[in-house]
Amino acid sequence: MIETIHTDNAPAAIGPYTQAKKVAGLLFTSGQIPIDPAEGKIVATTIEEQAEQSCKNIKAILEAAGSGLDKVIKTTCFLDDMGDFAAFNEVYAKYFTSKPARSCVEVAKLPAGALCEIEVIAEA
Repeated sequence: MIETIHTDNAPAAIGPYTQAKKVAGLLFTSGQIPIDPAEGKIVATTIEEQAEQSCKNIKAILEAAGSGLDKVIKTTCFLDDMGDFAAFNEVYAKYFTSKPARSCVEVAKLPAGALCEIEVIAEA
């Protein structure tokens, strides 16, 4: 059985997808850009602030699914500018203390002008 996960504590999907899916003991989140769920838009301007919001969004989805940051197996991180790698890592490290497997790449552009996006696979 595949379960759809939704929480109002993270931004609603801005396209034809869901925040996350739970199946076979695993949770797969959609990429989270730094949309503030209360505002419905990106309000943070720096990479540090945007990374913080993206991490908070991931945390909210994990918790809604009965999981947590400590159960993350793999993350995929997208940066608008690899020059932000060190600053992004400082914020990321505060949230992902279990040091999951990770890929981090620079992309040409992210939705809504975001500077970063994070998606995770976690134990459900």
